[in-house]
This record gives sequence, structure tokens and C-alpha cells, in this order.
Amino acid sequence: MPTGKEPKGNDTRTLMSFIIMAVIFTSVINIFMAASTSRHSQEISYTQFLEMLEDKKVDTVERQVDRLIVTEKQEDSEQVGLYSKPNTYIVGMVDDPELTDRIIEAGANQYSNVENNSVIYEFMVSWVLPSILIYAVVTLLMRSFAKRMGGGGGPMSFGKNTAKIYAQKETGVTFADVAGQEEAKESLNEIVDFLHQPDKYNAIGAKLPKGALLVGPPGTGKTLLAKAVAGEANVPFYSLSGSDFVEMFVGVGASRVRDLFKQAVENAPCIVFIDEIDAIGKSRDNQIGGNDEREQTLNQLLAEMDGFDSSKGVVILGATNRPEVLDKALLRPGRFDRRVIVEKPDLKGRKSILEVHVKSVKLSDDVDLDAIALATSGCAGADLANIVNEAALRAVRLGRDKVNQGDFMEAIEVIIAGKEKKDRILTEKEKEIVSYHEVGHALAAALQKNTMPVQKITIVPRTMGSLGYTMQMPEEEKYLMSKEEMLEQITTLLAGRSAEEVIFNICTTGASNDIERATAMARAMVAQYGMSDKFDMMGLESIQNRYLDGRNVRNCAEVTSAEVDSEVLKIITECHKKAVDILKNNEDALHRIAKFLIEKETITGKEFMDILNEGKEEEVEPEVEA
Repeated sequence: MPTGKEPKGNDTRTLMSFIIMAVIFTSVINIFMAASTSRHSQEISYTQFLEMLEDKKVDTVERQVDRLIVTEKQEDSEQVGLYSKPNTYIVGMVDDPELTDRIIEAGANQYSNVENNSVIYEFMVSWVLPSILIYAVVTLLMRSFAKRMGGGGGPMSFGKNTAKIYAQKETGVTFADVAGQEEAKESLNEIVDFLHQPDKYNAIGAKLPKGALLVGPPGTGKTLLAKAVAGEANVPFYSLSGSDFVEMFVGVGASRVRDLFKQAVENAPCIVFIDEIDAIGKSRDNQIGGNDEREQTLNQLLAEMDGFDSSKGVVILGATNRPEVLDKALLRPGRFDRRVIVEKPDLKGRKSILEVHVKSVKLSDDVDLDAIALATSGCAGADLANIVNEAALRAVRLGRDKVNQGDFMEAIEVIIAGKEKKDRILTEKEKEIVSYHEVGHALAAALQKNTMPVQKITIVPRTMGSLGYTMQMPEEEKYLMSKEEMLEQITTLLAGRSAEEVIFNICTTGASNDIERATAMARAMVAQYGMSDKFDMMGLESIQNRYLDGRNVRNCAEVTSAEVDSEVLKIITECHKKAVDILKNNEDALHRIAKFLIEKETITGKEFMDILNEGKEEEVEPEVEA
């Protein structure tokens, strides 16, 4: 796939500068070598040469056209040593017919250097060959340096873009490979259709959207959707990250943006995908410590998105999970015309995603994808892919050739709580406390109306820090929670610590996560959901980074914040009291179930309900007829 034409003027100037550099280096080397040679060679008269022959001090004689090169014997040289060189002398050529006989009598060797007359040979050896070697070495060094600095492939190519280009067959992804995001696919399908049939839209006056911004939490398939658009449209697909534009040198990122859009226009129609675009698209807030390189890159990106003609078929796709930090100028119509929300999938979407991922996995007959989808509420597409893979790995580890339902349920627990930590052995007292703690959660969930059914109770420690947990599974997918449901959920969370207080009259550190979750939910009720009588429907907090950590930001005064704390404490106190009352009223059931859990370590929701219902039947005495 061609990547666009390179600027010829810059290449010519670069080549000329390297040739000049090579000639300068070669000249310096030749001058140095000539000076070094002259230090070892001195000119003597012909008479002195004859005296050396008589004294047998000559080792070799080299005949040239106009001179003789005489080498003195090493043992007679004044510079005798391990690394010393014999003295050489230059003698002017004289017409002496007896010279050959004299050389033979002196025991010296003689030879003729006929190649010395070749001017071309001297020029090649002294100038051309060193210049080529110097040019090759410097070019390799510059390319290596350019790669370290994130440039392209040649010397001084820091400003070249580093986008990976895929053909349709290389991406290998179409909309059939993307499940659970029907609304997002519908929004992007128009772009695909426009790239296939532009005349249909141009006839009515419609224009191709210049850009679409994919927004959503991590792992929901934003990059996969972008590749699917390119695969469906069967056009070149430029893929790069926002961080690829930002370098330590100011102006490099802007140069890469220019080069990228130049290549994209030359290869139109095509799709340019910039992942994590918030790396360069962050708002220009003029605060101290701003990044000049990033701001220049953003300015160039804004100018390029305004400058190119959308009728040529160049579409810019961006992906981010931090849309709130993006510059407003980047989000206006005419640049990113569409915002495609890629949310976590619902129940139907999770089942569709599971169906895509299990195509290559051998399943047993007991696998129920509906139950798995129901148990994975809140999971993104990447989480579901990981669960399928973990289930397959477990089946292989246990020596089976097919994956069953138990493998999937255990994989879900591994993702949620981690793997079983078999080397962590609890004492009998700790085991008893953890057992009553978890049964407290389960009883509070079972004896209230608006809670999810208990699926499993275990006191086996997990690698993520839990010494045990109670797993609840919803009966159906819900999108709203009432105030009563939230209060009952807080009561369920606090019932673990309440069981420790009722049975052992102690408090342990095992309830830290329960307390954190209960407090966060109570604060959301007061500050965000308007479920407090004191503040009515006043919004006191807002959510920042919704798609990442979901951090709460206070929107009220310090005095009001203190009153919010009082309301939260009031909710926690009431729910705590309610949890204690539930457990005291059902203390017999608490003892029976906890004893069974200590023995088995793990019980199912059905076993839990059976033990609970058996106790209720025993409490009902049969009526006696008079």
C-alpha cells in the first residue's frame, strides 16, 4: 500500500549536505595520512643510497617511475622495538646500469610498483571509497537516532508520521465481529455506506461527516469498531495513538500531523484512526506548566481538519474515555461531527458478545449463556472475552475436552474476587467469624423484599484479599434503583459486621470493603440522587471521569458538605440498626447456616434457602383438633 510521496527537495538537500560532509572528512583523513607518512620517510642522495648498499643496510628497494623507495633493515634501524616501523627513504632515480647487480650483492629485495601510475586507482582508493564508507556509517547512525526519537525511517525524518497502515484483508474485522453495540454500528454504518456510494449522498446534497468520536469506558470495543469500519468499507486504515504525535522537540508533532493528512488525502478514500486522542486534544487552559509541543500539535490538527475536503472520502475516527477534558474547538461540528457512545453492553448485548467469543470454544450441553450473561452485569466486552478464556483454561487444567457451566461460573468468580488462595489457612476462630459474617449478608438479602437472590456463599480466601464472600445474582436486568432498594442494599452490606456484633460482640477489619461501599451508596443518595428529605432534589456532587474512576466532585460549600456528612451518617445508622434487628430475630437460622458453612466451606444459594426454609417449617407447630 503506498504511503504517499516524499518531498524531493528536502531529500536532495540532505544528500548534498552528506556528500559535502563526506568529502570534508575524506580530505582531513588524506591530509592526516600524508603527514603521518612523511614523518617516516626522508629524502637522501643517490650516493648515500650506494653507501647503504655497501654496508648491507637495505632491506627492500621499490622501483617507481621517477624515484626509489628504500626500506632500511629493522635490526640496523634506530627505532628498534615491538611496535616500531623501519625507516624508509626516497631516492631520486639515476640512470645506473649496475644498480640491479649492486642490490643483489647487498642482499636486498627489489620490485617495481607499476600501479602507482594509475591516477584513477589513487583517486578511488583515496577519495571515493572513504566517502562512500563515511556516508554509509553516518546514514546508519542518523536512522538509528531517528528511530529512537520516534521518527520515520530516514535521516532527519523526525517529522514523518508513524501510522500503521492496514489493508482490508489485514484488519480482518467486520461488523459481524462486533456484538453488543448495535447503536454504535448503526451510526458508523452510514460512514461505510457513504464511502461505498458517495454519489447517492451527493445527489441530495449530504456531506460525509469529517470525523466521529468514539467515547466509552475501557474495554468496550472502540478500537475494534474503528477496524470494523475500515474492514466494511474496504479502504486503507491508518492507525496510530495520540501519544505518537507528542515528542520532546517542539514542532515535531505538528509536522507529523501535516505529513499524516497529506498521505491520507493522497490515498483517499481512507480512514484515519487516532486512539487515545485526549493525549493531544486536551483543553488549552493557559495554566502554568502547559505543554507547548502538545498545544502546537492540537492547533495543527484543528487546522488540518478544517482544511481538507470531506468529499474526497477521508474520515477521521477518534477514541477516548475522557471526553470531558477534550478541547471544545475539537468537538465542534465540522471537525468531529458525531459522538458515538460505546457503553458497557446490556443483558442482550452480553449474550451476543459471549456467542461471538465461544465460537472457537468447545462447549458441553449444560452451558447456559443467558445465565452467564445475567451473572456478568457491568462487564465490558474485554471482560467477557477474558471470562471465556479463563473458563477454557480451567477446563484444560482439569483434564476435560469441553467447557461446562461450572467453568464459566468459576471464571466469573476469578475475575471478581481472584483465585482461591489455598495457602492462606485461617484459625478456627477466624473461620467462625468469617462464616457468621457471610451468613449475615445472606440472611439480610434473603429476608428483605427488594434484594437480589443469593447465588453462593464461601469462606475460602481469594487472592484479591477477601476471606470470603456472598455472591448475589439478579433475576433480571435493571436500569433503575428505587430508594427502598438502595436502603436494603446498604442494610445487606452492613449485615456482615452486624452479625459479628450480635454473635461475638466484637468488630473486626473484615468489613472494610462493605463499609466503603455502603458509605459511597449513602452519599450518592444524598448528594446526587435527591433522596434526602433535608436537601430535597438539590445536586451537591457531580461525577468526573465518568468512564474511568467516576470520581465525585463537590459542588457545595463547606457548611453544606458537613450537613451532607450528617445525612449520610443518619442513613448508615438506620440501616445498621435494621440489620441488627433482622439478625437478632433470626438468630437460630444464623447459627444453623453458619455451622453448615463452616463444615462445607462453600454452599450454593439453593442449599442456603433449603436450610433457611427448614427452620421456618420447624417453628410452625401443627394445629391440634379439639
